[in-house]
Parts: sequence; structure tokens; C-alpha cells
Amino acid sequence: MKMHFSIPVSEQLLEKFGGRYVLYSVYLEGFLLCKVRYSQLHHWNDQLRRIFGSTVPAFPPKFYLAMTESMADERRSQLEQYLQNVTVDPSITNNDVFISFFRKLQQDTFKIKTQRASLDIYLADGRNVRLDIQTSDTAERVLEVVSCKMGLSRELIRYFSLFFIQDHSSGVLSVVKKVAEFELPYVSLQSMKESNCKIGIRKWYMDPSHDKMLMNCSSSVNLLYMQALQEIEKNWVKPTDGQMQKLKLLQKAANKMKFLELVQEVQHYGYIQLDPCTCDYPEVGCSAAVHIGNNEISCCIKLPSNQTKQASFKISRVRCWQVTFLGAITRPKDQGYEQTLELRFEYKDSDSWRWIVFYTKQAFLLSSCLKKIISEQLMKTMKEDKEMIEMPESLKSKKSSIQQSQIAHSGFIPRKRILVRSDEEDNVFEKIREEDL
Repeated sequence: MKMHFSIPVSEQLLEKFGGRYVLYSVYLEGFLLCKVRYSQLHHWNDQLRRIFGSTVPAFPPKFYLAMTESMADERRSQLEQYLQNVTVDPSITNNDVFISFFRKLQQDTFKIKTQRASLDIYLADGRNVRLDIQTSDTAERVLEVVSCKMGLSRELIRYFSLFFIQDHSSGVLSVVKKVAEFELPYVSLQSMKESNCKIGIRKWYMDPSHDKMLMNCSSSVNLLYMQALQEIEKNWVKPTDGQMQKLKLLQKAANKMKFLELVQEVQHYGYIQLDPCTCDYPEVGCSAAVHIGNNEISCCIKLPSNQTKQASFKISRVRCWQVTFLGAITRPKDQGYEQTLELRFEYKDSDSWRWIVFYTKQAFLLSSCLKKIISEQLMKTMKEDKEMIEMPESLKSKKSSIQQSQIAHSGFIPRKRILVRSDEEDNVFEKIREEDL
């Protein structure tokens, strides 16, 4: 699937010996990743083409005449689309040419040389694991190191990921973003200091039933147990009084396995909670508390009349979605831009399709969760297809009809591109669309 790359802004700078060039600010999931010139991207594209040939998407052409403002904006848009398209192929994103290119750009942008450093990875109970790393280590490498230090089985690493997390003074926990595998956690953490972020390790799957895959490893059980306790404490999950009483008894008895078995039954267990946001469902001007997981977006919506409404949007009824930049506000000390975002999805409500919009700074995180759910659904469908090979003929037709329904509902279609105009001094951004499945 495409990564959430965007180039919301660019700046024109003077060359050392005269002349001008454009420096593009590349954002990943709404946060500044690096700054890059067209010539650097052009050279990188040539390297990729030597390895992957025509599978590499078309690169925006050179302009041999002076660029007008509209031409410059067109190139910015084309480069943004190129970066999104080039990440569709995992063989490209896993290649060293891809990884080393962004490694150098990240280090150059934030002026951090390769050297040994300490990096703290936080657990859900507040403790941290201090790692001795290189500043140029990718998130994939850091995750391997911290997993090894905790005794996590190598085959189970894929069920976890690194995240940027905020612990607010009010006690609220915010998951800011998932750290991309090729991203440099040490460098990204320095660039996000203004946001008071820290790096934490959390499970990364949206289907709570995957917990059973981790029960034979004490380290993975400990990680799940700590995260479950944290989410109860932070009010992410909603146990009934009876469930809470039983969970406290199991916690007191240190019976982690039984605790994790019971917590599976608690509302919103295994979901990710977003910070409070606004939405246009069922009417404009509503506020919403959003949880996503287990094949749904679950919302507690407060209407303008102060009435509350519970809503559950089933992922099987989502046809497509897109993230939109509505504008950008310059942040101090060259910390990039604070972005106003929305995520809208097309949903089958009763017998008709309608667009539902959430205005949230965590739009990219919400989109990543949607992609993860779809990916897990597709993997489940493929597994069921494989099982059908040896299934009796009398059962095949029934099972096949269920699968076709799942596949149809989880497909994505393109939506007409619309420009949303903000204030005159703000930039106008284009849609990032999930149309790659």
C-alpha cells in the first residue's frame, strides 16, 4: 500500500555561487521527514530504474525554461504523487537504495551525523529500555534490538511496532504516529522535541484475536499485559463493574494469561483511541470520541444540542477514504508546519452511500489503522481461500459467497479530486487517496 508521503510546502533558495533552486519539504504521515532538491530525487529515480526497470513510476520531467509559479506548484504536486506511487511496491521500499536515500536525507536535514547514541524505548507501564544504537539506525533495526533485549521471539517481532507517543500532564495518552520501518527514530525524535514525544513499543494489529498467536512467549505476554493495564487506566477500554472486579482479582493474583483472556471481552479492547475531534455525522458541528479496531470505527458523538449518540462504522461498509490537508500554520524555530487535516470516507449508510468527515490531527494515524484492518482482512481471505482447496464441494459454494462479499466491500475506488481552499496565505493541498488496492 502507498505510504502517506506529502510535500505541502517548498522554498526557493540561493545557490552558493549564484542561481536559485527549490527545496521541497517531504512529510511522512503529517510530520517533516526531510528536505530534498529535485536533482536529488531525479538521481535517486535513475538508481531505482537501474534495479527495478519499468516498475518504477514515471518521474516528473525537467523544465528547461524558467518555471512560473503554476509550473512550480505542478512539479511539487507531481513529486508528491511520485513518492506515493513509488512506495506501492514493497520490493522497492525494502531495497537498500530506498532506505539509504532517506537515511542520508533525514540526517542532512536535521544535521545529525552517524555516531553512537543512547535511545530510550518506553513500555506501557512507564519503564524504559535504554538502547545503545547508531543515530543512523532505522526503526526496523531499533525494534529488533529492543525485542532481543526483552527476550521477544524473533518470529513475533512483526506483531509489534514503534510509535511516537505523548503523555499529557492531564493524564491523557496520545498515539501520535507509527514509526515507519525505514525512518530513523533517533533523528525523528530530535525533530519532534517541540511536541514532547517519546518512543514506545506497542502491538500493531487491529484484530484482537491475534493475541492468541503471542501466548507462548512470556515476553510478548508481558507486553500485552502492560498495554492492557495502561489502556484500562487511561480509559481507552470500558470494562463493566463486574468485569473490572474480576480483572482486579486476576491482576492481584498476577494471573496474566487469564487476565488477557478476560480482557478480550471488554469493550474497545485492542482498539486505538484518538484524541477528541470533530465530525459532520450525523450533522455538522459534532464532537466525537473515536476508537478504531476489530473491523469498526466506534464513536461516541456529541451533537450541537449536547445530546450524545453512539455510532459504529463497519469497515466492510467503507468503500474508500482520503486524507486532505486543509492548511498549514508555520511553527517556530524551523520546526516545520502544523497541519489542519481531515479524513473522509465513503460509507454505505442504510441503502445509500455518503461521505463522512472527521477533522483530526491524527488523520494519518486513522488512515494507517484503516489500511492495517484492510490488510488483515485480505490476509484472512487468502488463508480461507487456501483452506478451501481441500474443502468438500458441498461447502465450497457457501464459503466462496462470503469471501466475494468481503472482497467487494474492502475494495477502493478513486474519487474525483477536489481542491479545498483555505485562507489566502495558506497553501492549497491536494488529496492523498487510498486507491491502491
